[in-house]
Amino acid sequence: MDLKALRYFIAVAETGNMTRAATLLGIQQPPLSQHVKTLESELGIVLFRRHPRGMALTDAGQHFHHEALRMLQHMEAMQQRMARIAQGESGALAVGVTSSVLAHRFMPDALRAFRRSYPKVELRLQEDSATALTEHLLSGSLHCALLRVPITRPDALVFETLLSEPVMVAMSSDHRYASSAQRDRPLTLAQLCSEGMILLGRPGEAGLYADLLSACEALGLQPQVVAEVDRMMTNLSLVAAGVGVSVVPASMNSVHPHAICYRALDARHGLEAPLTLVSRREEDHLPARHFADLLRSLSLREEPSGPPIRRG
Repeated sequence: MDLKALRYFIAVAETGNMTRAATLLGIQQPPLSQHVKTLESELGIVLFRRHPRGMALTDAGQHFHHEALRMLQHMEAMQQRMARIAQGESGALAVGVTSSVLAHRFMPDALRAFRRSYPKVELRLQEDSATALTEHLLSGSLHCALLRVPITRPDALVFETLLSEPVMVAMSSDHRYASSAQRDRPLTLAQLCSEGMILLGRPGEAGLYADLLSACEALGLQPQVVAEVDRMMTNLSLVAAGVGVSVVPASMNSVHPHAICYRALDARHGLEAPLTLVSRREEDHLPARHFADLLRSLSLREEPSGPPIRRG
């Protein structure tokens, strides 16, 4: 039994006449009659009572008519769902993010825009460290990720800088460099290295804080590291508690504003915080490709507010 047989049966059942059903279907009457007889033979039941003016459903035929309609509707709905999946307009999209990326104003705008454009796609967000997100992409549990400075760059993945913003120095609100008289003047790395410093990341890893340490080393400076943490929010919580100072992306400057003072870092040191899109090479998951295309498009229209944000 196939969908064509169901459609032929439904046409005869709803017109009550073989000739009218054949005209409706655009076929000849003899083949239609043969299809109905074959269907009755396959089912082992009589579907129609023949009478001079046409055909009427038997009790068994009425039950089968109900089931045939339900089956046809189910198949048509499934075909529509498969078509949406084939076009990347349905399915699930797993996106990894770091906490500092979530704090960037670009992210809620991008997520809202994607939901508007692809409302049938189930969007799943997973927050984790840059290292863990890279591993999840390689294992296939994520379709793409957004992070700051990549820790590793496996050949199987593609890394694209969407935006780049300055970094700022975060310190407790009662820190000696937090006085209102000094806030308009950028801090130097020499001033940072005279303070206890909190680093986000593991020793020896690449990333924003590795760039910071390299910049210090180039100037012959030795940072006084008082803590190393895995998450940005842990980092800023320690800053707020007065454990030390840290360097963070400028878009984090709304976190704990009552407890943390954010000051500019001297631009001559060349430290920046990118927003990086990471995806698999030759990605065949259409929702992921649509999401990446949307992010690229939105990043070109991103306008700075507050600290300058540069496009990648």
